Amino acid sequence: MARVMYFDCFSGAAGDMLLAAFLDAGLPLDALQAALGSLGVGHELVVRKVMRAGITATHVAVGHAEAHAHDHAPGSGHEHHHDDGHHHAHDGHGHGHDHAHHHGHGHDDDHGHRHAGHHHGPGPDHHHRGEHGHRSLDEIAHLIGHSALSEGGKARAIALFRRIAEAEAAIHDMPVERVHLHEVGALDSIIDIAGAVFAFEWFGIDDIVSSPLNVGAGTVEIAHGTFPVPAPATLRLLAGVPVYSSGIQAELVTPTGALLVSSYARAYGPLPAMTVDRIGYGAGTRDLGRVPNVLRVVIGERADSSADAGSAAGGGADTVVQIECEIDDMNPQLFGPVSDRLFDEGALDVFVSPVQMKKGRPGLLLTVLVPAEARARACDVLFRETTTIGVRYQTMARETLERSWTDVAVEGGRVRIKVSGRGGEVLNAAPEFDDCLRIAAATGQPVKAVQAAAMKAWYAKS
Repeated sequence: MARVMYFDCFSGAAGDMLLAAFLDAGLPLDALQAALGSLGVGHELVVRKVMRAGITATHVAVGHAEAHAHDHAPGSGHEHHHDDGHHHAHDGHGHGHDHAHHHGHGHDDDHGHRHAGHHHGPGPDHHHRGEHGHRSLDEIAHLIGHSALSEGGKARAIALFRRIAEAEAAIHDMPVERVHLHEVGALDSIIDIAGAVFAFEWFGIDDIVSSPLNVGAGTVEIAHGTFPVPAPATLRLLAGVPVYSSGIQAELVTPTGALLVSSYARAYGPLPAMTVDRIGYGAGTRDLGRVPNVLRVVIGERADSSADAGSAAGGGADTVVQIECEIDDMNPQLFGPVSDRLFDEGALDVFVSPVQMKKGRPGLLLTVLVPAEARARACDVLFRETTTIGVRYQTMARETLERSWTDVAVEGGRVRIKVSGRGGEVLNAAPEFDDCLRIAAATGQPVKAVQAAAMKAWYAKS
């Protein structure tokens, strides 16, 4: 069985709610603080238990370390017993709205979202944003690049901020280099996104599923005027993601929430068949009455019979989207990096085929297979990273075998074996090529000899 993580977004999603839910589900606070402390931005995490519609949940707020130096050492995570309005305005659900507009805006909606910027009267805007509210993409990349996140984590965090910047640039018809990330460049949102990247790595679960996102309803005030919920940047980040509104007159999904869920979730739908072993509740600041203002994270082992695991390990029938485009004017060296980016965005397979194009020009047909929810992200990669000016896509049915992994010992190390079959009958088994290549390089054996030894060991074991 494989580990699976499920986001239950019945009250929307915000970056701080995800981070709080991870802590509630077992992410060690000291490990998170160590990773975030390396960013070099003075901050403290205020972590405490709260009640939301009868559910005990974890709440996280972010402040500048110097703001509470009289209470305790920076980053201690100790509880602060003061009014919710006093802590650093935080992303969404009463935690400081994190729209990445290059203009400031300030507004409290009836769900508690703080649209920081131009203050409209008394309230929590006396907490210390100052000059830290505006950062360019390069400035944020510099902070992350000097952090203690893993190299993969640094790349993922920078890519997440770039995705928000690109969404803003597209909305405002301006180059991405000119976008200054206002709220998403502020301290709390940097902590939320970098902290979430660290948390995903700590849990080490690739099979991530989300419910459709409840985006709320009504309108939101930003510098450009009154806009319907979800706001433009949020909606663009949710392209290809199933959303709905339960009618709650508030903005329930913030840009950081939309960014993190849409970037990490590989599928959307109901709770998958699983054996639950961890549950985490991350709270927003406001209490919505009878609706708990929380995001729930559920972690466990997928059941072997899961019908919706066809695209992961369970096999069976499911649907995928096939995206295609022909290219005849791009350096062939770029196809490798393009493939890597597509896989990062959830592609199931990427391949190229030679084709004869108009006027007798030779070209390449680039084909990408993705889950339905990853189509928009894959198209963004194709338009951004290749020279194509148009793509085609269609939904296709497919059927796959059940897949699982085991490993065997050979001279020089261990080799993973991918085993596939149906109804309990093993139909195929193949050694992982990278493992064989590594052992061959270390021992001087031919790769084919390592492959043969691995299969012999697997047959003996099975």
